[in-house]
Amino acid sequence: MATLGKDALLAMIRDGKAMTLKQELRLTALLSIPAILAQLTSILMQYIDASMVGRLGADDSASIGLVSTTIWLFAGVCNAATTGFSVQVAHLIGAGRPAEARSVLRQSMITILIFGLAVGLAGCLISPFLPTWLKGNDHITGKASTYFLIFSLAIPFLTLDFLASGMLRSSGNIKVPSMLNVMMGVLDVIFNFFLIFPAHNLQVMGIDFTLPGANLGVTGAALGTFLAEMITCFAMVYYMCFKSKELRLNHEHGSFKPRGQCLRKAFKISLPMGLQHIVMCSAQITITAIVAPLGSIALAANTFAITAESLCYMPGYGIADAATTLVGQSIGAARRDLTRRFANITVVMGMTVMGLMGVLMWIGAPVMMSIMSPVPGIIEQGTAALRIEAWAEPMFAAAIVSYGIFVGAGDTLIPCAMNVVSMWGVRITLSALFVLHYHMGLTGVWTAMCIELIFRGSIYLWRLKSDRWIKIKHKA
Repeated sequence: MATLGKDALLAMIRDGKAMTLKQELRLTALLSIPAILAQLTSILMQYIDASMVGRLGADDSASIGLVSTTIWLFAGVCNAATTGFSVQVAHLIGAGRPAEARSVLRQSMITILIFGLAVGLAGCLISPFLPTWLKGNDHITGKASTYFLIFSLAIPFLTLDFLASGMLRSSGNIKVPSMLNVMMGVLDVIFNFFLIFPAHNLQVMGIDFTLPGANLGVTGAALGTFLAEMITCFAMVYYMCFKSKELRLNHEHGSFKPRGQCLRKAFKISLPMGLQHIVMCSAQITITAIVAPLGSIALAANTFAITAESLCYMPGYGIADAATTLVGQSIGAARRDLTRRFANITVVMGMTVMGLMGVLMWIGAPVMMSIMSPVPGIIEQGTAALRIEAWAEPMFAAAIVSYGIFVGAGDTLIPCAMNVVSMWGVRITLSALFVLHYHMGLTGVWTAMCIELIFRGSIYLWRLKSDRWIKIKHKA
């Protein structure tokens, strides 16, 4: 019997056909592997990006680190807004209603563009004041403000990229958005090379060359990211609208005017996610405010350690993307049995992969931090932080993948509330206690993070074990 490909296996979900365990595992792998490789490649690009900024010194690194949590807040809210539409598309495609899926896509494009412009404007307005609110010192506030302003100008492009990427994944196409996001990372590094540093003098085979360089420092890093995001946005939207087999819009006419029913469904899914991102990233910003008074070395070490750790948890997000697609289409096809099996398969896969990555992170922490920065203090504090965090990776995977499963099922309210309780009730409380009372410094912050991630993973597995998140009514 010939081995079935991804499209044929996804068709089995929509057509109600029975699947063997081997076919379920194969489909999970076919959707997960491109996303995992893309995440890993993207992180490698971020490593190079961070190491470029790290060569500028502790203050420049700290200026980006100061606003990084606020950047996560804005990006997370934009991503949440797009998810309300992409989950609808996954359910409709799973139910065998592609024309209605394309109708949702049209409505989402106008809505999300307006939303992205509004969020970008808000970011521009607060950019002069944000670094001071976060208790940054006078050496870094000016550069931090400029960096956040340029990021805010890129938000409309970033939001459309989130939308197109989510739509393609919901249709079962993991490969193209993964490849384009890898391209964005590569472009970011290339642009940074020419924008951050001064001109480079090289000699090849006895011939002298001078590569141009703008020598813009932190501003150059922001501009490089802006250009990479803009180009990737255009490529992603073009492929979605003109090349995607399930979603392309150039072969039929339809209205782009948002309608009430579609917006209400999107709002119901996205609102809890958006509120969660606001509350959780506010917690991250609070932690940044706790770390900032510890000095530029601690702030830079915290920022670089977060980037280094992402090498471990980004595979989990790749598997979570696959889980959202598999569960979303299984829900749309009214396949309760398949929904449960794909949930179990993806969680076990995520915990296994991230557990192994945690072992590698514990061993390689000093090397990972030395890639980020040559400053001994940053390397020392960052290494200690990573070795604490390594113990939490399997349970962190449980939380990441379970959340992807719940999003695919359209079950966002309770998981978002669980995240908020875990972050504010455990991480923030313990961070403040360890740093302000026990004077544990950056080690205290990361110890609190480790404890909180283990707690969060545990409560997610508890909810996953129940069937309350599986909300199947009927296929039509």
